Amino acid sequence: MDTDLIYRYFPDLSPEQKERFAALGPLYADWNAKINVISRKDTGHLYERHVLHSLAIARVCRFDAGARVLDVGTGGGFPGIPLAILFPEARFTLADSIGKKILVASSVAGELGLENVRAVQVRAEAVGERFDYVVSRAVTALPTLCGWVWNKIDRGRRGTLPDGMLCLKGGDLTEEIAAAGKKAEVFDISGFFEGEFFETKKVVYLPK
Repeated sequence: MDTDLIYRYFPDLSPEQKERFAALGPLYADWNAKINVISRKDTGHLYERHVLHSLAIARVCRFDAGARVLDVGTGGGFPGIPLAILFPEARFTLADSIGKKILVASSVAGELGLENVRAVQVRAEAVGERFDYVVSRAVTALPTLCGWVWNKIDRGRRGTLPDGMLCLKGGDLTEEIAAAGKKAEVFDISGFFEGEFFETKKVVYLPK
């Protein structure tokens, strides 16, 4: 079972969480046949390259009950939906400017019964609310992302780290982080999960 990969690294899941993670494979296979939200070459690697990759953020910061989390450029729901399954007491807003992607994210969340998720079609800079954390996966360069959402993050601590941004990125980020002009901490995902896919992948944390 592909889901064994998730259970291996997150052994304390409830039966409901296991059921929801198990449902992701068939749901995304069905939706991807209609609306291409996951690269065709990745469809057989959903649990490694999308679900587990998203959950790397949880290895860096665990969200408290009531924490408000914005997923910018969520696409079909990554990293927001796997994180929402893992943290059912936190509240997730999944934002993307492309309607068909939000249709997929919203439908998957609905079919899983994730009441802590809402998906909205909106450009990141137009989101009018405040959040404790912003998460993203390979959406845009950090300086641009900070320009969109930095002023929407409250100061405080609604998780194991102070409020801020947690971004899934890859490769050499030295120049990008310097250009963002923010304090940043970089975590190698290869230290959390085994596999060639994760060797160059990172979580970049920018505290508010």
